[in-house]
Amino acid sequence: MAGKMLQDLTDQFQALSKDMSSIVEARQKLDSQLQENRSVQKEFANLADDAKIYKLVGPVLVKQDKSEAVMNVDKRLEFINSEIARIEKQITDIQEKQERKKMEIIQVQSQLQQDAQAQVGA
Repeated sequence: MAGKMLQDLTDQFQALSKDMSSIVEARQKLDSQLQENRSVQKEFANLADDAKIYKLVGPVLVKQDKSEAVMNVDKRLEFINSEIARIEKQITDIQEKQERKKMEIIQVQSQLQQDAQAQVGA
């Protein structure tokens, strides 16, 4: 019974670890996008107001108004930052769940050891 419980807890812990890997990967992609968009934002800040800006749409470069381009990058940065905050919360939640599972595993292992010692002593 306790052996089955230990296996179930271990499986649950491994599933949480897999979830954590996926979430960390998503977080890394967001970091990359954040840096990319910050670079674009800095470049826009250095451009003259009448600078020509083109946006790649499929295989075509389409002329875009600077204020529109700046606004789009600002909105993208806002979205990325909100996604990062959401993922950070998920990471914290999974870490807490992992810690609880780890404690449960330790308790079950301890019980199994006590049971084994009791059988040896009997």
